[in-house]
Amino acid sequence: MYSRYYTLKSKAVTLRKAGKTYGEIKRMLGRPIAKSTLSHWLRGLILTKIQQKKLERKVASNVRKAQVKAWAVSKEKRKQYLKSLIARNKYLLPFTRKQDVARIALAMLYLGEGAKWPSHPGLYLGSSDPEIIRIYIKLLRKCYGIPVERLRARISYRADQDVSKLTAFWSRVTNIPRNHFYKTKPDSRTIGKKTMKKNYRGVCQITCAGTEIQLQLDIIARMFL
Repeated sequence: MYSRYYTLKSKAVTLRKAGKTYGEIKRMLGRPIAKSTLSHWLRGLILTKIQQKKLERKVASNVRKAQVKAWAVSKEKRKQYLKSLIARNKYLLPFTRKQDVARIALAMLYLGEGAKWPSHPGLYLGSSDPEIIRIYIKLLRKCYGIPVERLRARISYRADQDVSKLTAFWSRVTNIPRNHFYKTKPDSRTIGKKTMKKNYRGVCQITCAGTEIQLQLDIIARMFL
C-alpha cells in the first residue's frame, strides 16, 4: 500500500542526492512523512562519493549540534535541581553559626580526614581540596580559638611538580606564611610518571599541637558512631 505522500517520492530522492538528511527532507517537503516511509523510498539509492561525503558531514554536524543542545538542557536541569536542594536545606543555615554545631562538624571532618591518636598525637589533617583545608582552619579558630599563627603545614607532592609553586598556592589558601611550611621531598613512587590530573596541587597537611582537642573531636565523633 502506497503512502498518501507517494507523489513526493521523486522530490525526496532528489533532495537525498543533494545531501539532505531525513529531517531536512521532511521539513523541505512540508509533510509529516514517517522516517520508515522515507527509508523505504530511498532504499537502494546509490549516491556518488561526493554525495555520500556531503551527507556524512551533514549527519556528523547535526549530531554535534544535538549533543551541544542536550548538554545545555542537561546543564540547566542540573542547575535548577541544585537550586531546589539549596532551597530545601536553607533552614539549616542558622544552625551552622552555632558553636556547638560547628564543633560537631569539625569532629566529623576530623574523623574522615584527620590523623588519629595514638598513632599521631596532636592535630593533623590533610587534603588535596582547598575548600576542606579552608573550612578546617576556620572551624579550629571558631571552636577552639586556634589562630593561623599556631599552624604549620607540609605538602605531599609528585615528582614532576614544583614544590615552590605549590607552597605559594597553599600559602594563599591557608594564610599560613611560607616560612611555616616544612620542607618535604616528592613521593618517590611518582618518579618518571606524569601527573595526569590538571589541577592537582598535592596534599596540604595542617599540623598543630593539641592532643586534648584531638581526643575531644574523636569522642564527639564516636558518640554519633
